[in-house]
Amino acid sequence: MQRVSFEQMHDELVRVLSKVGLQDQRAELCARLFAEASLDGVYSHGLNRFPSFIRDIRDGHVDVDASPTRIDGNHLLEQWDGNLGPGNLNAYESMDRAIQLARENGVGCVALRNTNHWMRGGSYGWQAAEAGLIGMCWTNTTPNLPPWGSTEARVGNNPLVIAVPRPSGHVVLDMAMSQYSYGKLETYRRENRELPLAGGFNKAGQLTTDPAAIEETGRVLPIGYWKGSGLALVLDMMASVLSGGDATYQIGQKSTERGISQVFFALKPGNSGISASQVDAIIHYVKQAQPAQPGDDVYYPGEQTVLRRRENLEKGIPVDPEYWNQVQAM
Repeated sequence: MQRVSFEQMHDELVRVLSKVGLQDQRAELCARLFAEASLDGVYSHGLNRFPSFIRDIRDGHVDVDASPTRIDGNHLLEQWDGNLGPGNLNAYESMDRAIQLARENGVGCVALRNTNHWMRGGSYGWQAAEAGLIGMCWTNTTPNLPPWGSTEARVGNNPLVIAVPRPSGHVVLDMAMSQYSYGKLETYRRENRELPLAGGFNKAGQLTTDPAAIEETGRVLPIGYWKGSGLALVLDMMASVLSGGDATYQIGQKSTERGISQVFFALKPGNSGISASQVDAIIHYVKQAQPAQPGDDVYYPGEQTVLRRRENLEKGIPVDPEYWNQVQAM
């Protein structure tokens, strides 16, 4: 892997986005969200995802000029239509609106329909935490996860993000409903590495750590077995019902994954001083646990993200030459 600076990656992405029609601040923000995903080590939803995003724009699946429009709502819950605009810009604007509602009312929720893939979902958890608020968001997807007891994908991988602000290091949980996301499977396959733990089933119906075998069958393993597929199902229901948008089964009837539904929550802690001390105490207690392996550490969600961010800022962001060359050639 070669490395490039954050600024170099950001500026290169802005150049390409400007050529496909994104204007000024929208191009800058879109590029920043992609580059920050790679900076934080989520390469599958950063630079590696960028070429397919550009193809979706050129194929007419993403409207670069579209922004979310408010459809209905009250002081706490609003429904918005994404108008098939860039998914990460729609998501960022939706969380920003939820943050504004929470600052005014203590809690705010934006349910977004008719949008596109939000890229790295954790971006919007960090967005809420940086604003000093608790954040929670999730999205539905095309059917790509077999419900427990089935070999056929009928539910979505439906990533869930929960963020808790903390001055000495935000806690940000960003997880798919499968043991490994499809992006992570691709990363391990391209690096010719086995998964650390079984991530799905091969053609013989056996659990395997071979990412290519799992991609071949499409039988990714739900987190917690039946619990993960059940959680994926109710997240899809809530996203569709709250937004008035399409559910996973309807998204699966389209030629590509588009017109999806998402939910963004922001909550304002009551007393920030007491809240911060309580979160610190919880983290301290967890991190004092005995590591399973001598010399290892126990990490809270988001801690390793900050470590990778610091390393990549200092040394440069690792890039897959194939994807980096694709972007430079655009």
